[in-house]
Amino acid sequence: MAGLAYTLGKREINYYFSVRSAKALALAAVLLLAACHAASRRYRGDDTCEYLLSSGRFLGEKVWQPHSCMMHKYKNSEAKSCLIDKHIVFLGDSRIRQLFYSFIKIINPQIKEEGNKHGNIPFEDKSASIKVDFLWYPEVNGSMRQRIKSWTEGSVAKPHIIVAGAATWSIKIHNGSNEALTQYKINITSIAPLLEKLAKSSDVYWILQDPVYEDMLSESRKMITNEKIDAYNEAAVRILNSSSRNSKAKVKVFSVSKLIAQETIMKSSDGLHLPESSRDMNAMILMNVYCNKIMKPIDGSCCQPQPPLTLIQKLAFCFFTLSIIGYFVISLIHRNNYRKNKSCTDLEIGEEKKPTINTPSVSTLEMLLHCFCKLGLIMTYFYLCDRANLFMKENKFYTHSSFFIPIVYILVLGVFYTENTKETKVLNREQTDEWKGWMQLVILIYHISGASTFLPVYMHIRVLVAAYLFQTGYGHFSYFWIKGDFGVYRVCQVLFRLNFLVVVLCIVMDRPYQFYYFVPLVTVWFMIIYATLAMWPQIVQKKANGNCLWHFGLLLKLICLLACIYFLSYSQGAFEKVFSFWPLSKCFELNGNVYEWWFRWKLDRYVVFHGMLFAFIYLALQKHQMISEGKGDPLFSSRVSNVLLFISIVSFLTYSIWASSCKNKAECNELHPSVSVVQILAFILIRNIPGYVRSVYSSFFAWFGKISLELFICQYHIWLAADTKGILVLIPGYPMFNVIVSTFIFVCVAHEISQITNDLAQIVVPKDNSTLLKRLLCIAGFFSGLLFFSAMQEQSRH
Repeated sequence: MAGLAYTLGKREINYYFSVRSAKALALAAVLLLAACHAASRRYRGDDTCEYLLSSGRFLGEKVWQPHSCMMHKYKNSEAKSCLIDKHIVFLGDSRIRQLFYSFIKIINPQIKEEGNKHGNIPFEDKSASIKVDFLWYPEVNGSMRQRIKSWTEGSVAKPHIIVAGAATWSIKIHNGSNEALTQYKINITSIAPLLEKLAKSSDVYWILQDPVYEDMLSESRKMITNEKIDAYNEAAVRILNSSSRNSKAKVKVFSVSKLIAQETIMKSSDGLHLPESSRDMNAMILMNVYCNKIMKPIDGSCCQPQPPLTLIQKLAFCFFTLSIIGYFVISLIHRNNYRKNKSCTDLEIGEEKKPTINTPSVSTLEMLLHCFCKLGLIMTYFYLCDRANLFMKENKFYTHSSFFIPIVYILVLGVFYTENTKETKVLNREQTDEWKGWMQLVILIYHISGASTFLPVYMHIRVLVAAYLFQTGYGHFSYFWIKGDFGVYRVCQVLFRLNFLVVVLCIVMDRPYQFYYFVPLVTVWFMIIYATLAMWPQIVQKKANGNCLWHFGLLLKLICLLACIYFLSYSQGAFEKVFSFWPLSKCFELNGNVYEWWFRWKLDRYVVFHGMLFAFIYLALQKHQMISEGKGDPLFSSRVSNVLLFISIVSFLTYSIWASSCKNKAECNELHPSVSVVQILAFILIRNIPGYVRSVYSSFFAWFGKISLELFICQYHIWLAADTKGILVLIPGYPMFNVIVSTFIFVCVAHEISQITNDLAQIVVPKDNSTLLKRLLCIAGFFSGLLFFSAMQEQSRH
């Protein structure tokens, strides 16, 4: 009865919720969300600096998340590059002095809080010509006004950044009297025009007063109440910028410190001054406000303007626009022709006339334009998500629950959609799709949760990436060994399916090919496998079956391949020379060098070879009928199967224990290439030795496995954000609901791109050799033009 209910439940879900209806729902959600965000931006403004200075929330205890944008954590080298030849002044009381110290510690982490607490404190970094001064002005009075006025006079050099604020001393000295508040209003009214004048040429920040923890205040500070602080803050906000409401040159009111203090002031040592972690947050916010527009960090979207379109992006926009227009024109013409040629009854003989059949060339053109039309709309969504300021972005924040709870969810769904396999061979198509599917889902959860900061999870994810490459070695070796098909058509089909989406994204998103590192990695390994097996003498299974000596010839080829891998992995210079030749360098350089490519390649350098070797051994055992692959049968005899299962389980657990005990990433990464195959082989044996396990698979995981490549690539821009550094926020304020909606749209888009790629592959890579040669010449011309425009683009940037 339970089994019947289980089957009926799956049928109900599949009947009422098809892929087509899901895509229609995703399209409606995108249009609605885009309209809502556009209206919100128009109503509230799109200045993320305002959000950074005024609003946000805590992620955990120590991570501050601004509303709608991402903060970058500046290193001292980055801070020096941004602030080179700059003069910064902090003007105010002891709270401003603490902020001053937190700020200069970003520039020089070795600095210590020394000097006269109630006096001026200078700081200078001669290597970058940076001057940061703290000026002791605990009250907003005539002395502070005179200092600010001196900067407005032409003879005195103005600071590039001015950070000011004071109030608690006025409350303390005058015992919280109303007369002191009135005088504060008068003083700040006299200072405001001077600050606004400075704001035309400098960045001026007024720090609002943080709340206090009244229970912890000393007797001499009991008069400093939160009610009084709120009154002083209200006066400052009302008076500042009152004379320049329509001007862009305004004093920037730094009110976010109040929000931070509300959560952390109870950890204060005296009830008045913020704990060090909170002061550091405020200093980092200041650094982001000023430096993001200069340094343009990928993971710092706050205060960054939308990047200008490059020449190649403009050309891509024109191409997709013309494709959309062309598709609608041709569709309209075909619809009119269909109406004219619609079958009708002949009045004389009473027979129906057949409609005119469209010529293949027209239908091919229409299909091509239809694909580019859909792709153009999808790329617009990509651009809006990760290059425009329409949708919001937030930083990642790792917790164990954010990673492991979704893992449990997908495991339950995977088990729910369990079905019998069509074949029971080791690593059959359904099983490999299932394997790719659950691995890809785990990797996606790893990326969105920011689990790379947790070393044991990082090491297991490294194994999953290695397993993908293992399947690359296994799958392509098996195909070439069994089929013996080394034709150009096969190579072009594989290369097109692997690289089409990445090439389009490189153009639309203005990113180098190596940025999407996994696709170059798989592409290069495919070409290495092809070259190894295709070069003379070509050894395939059919030839080797006639003479066993050919098996030794193939093993000799594999040994030579292993020797080349070993040499290149320990000779960085030789590797870089190979991939630094133009035009290869255009594909494999990142930030001006190929080091990142060498590091990525070296990290999993042996696993593809292991996949090829495993395929060779497995196919040899299969050919000599040394394994049993019948439905429900164990792979080997009962005794051998039990021993291998025990060894596999122990090996699997041993690797996990080792990965969990690693001390740092560098140490783990050094051993990973040699030991990752242990867990991969252990998994394959555990999954395939028992006959009943080999006879079933999860259709849920297999569905995702079929679009795993698209999921991996698309996540960069429409699920994550800022090139995977952050999280896309479609629905602000509801993190879980946002993840559900963005994930739904992301999966639908990935599936549609997979279908578009398959359709275009049939057109762009035909089986006819002469036609294929013409297409290859066209593709070569396209890439030549791309290199030309890229060179022009680089020249204009410099």
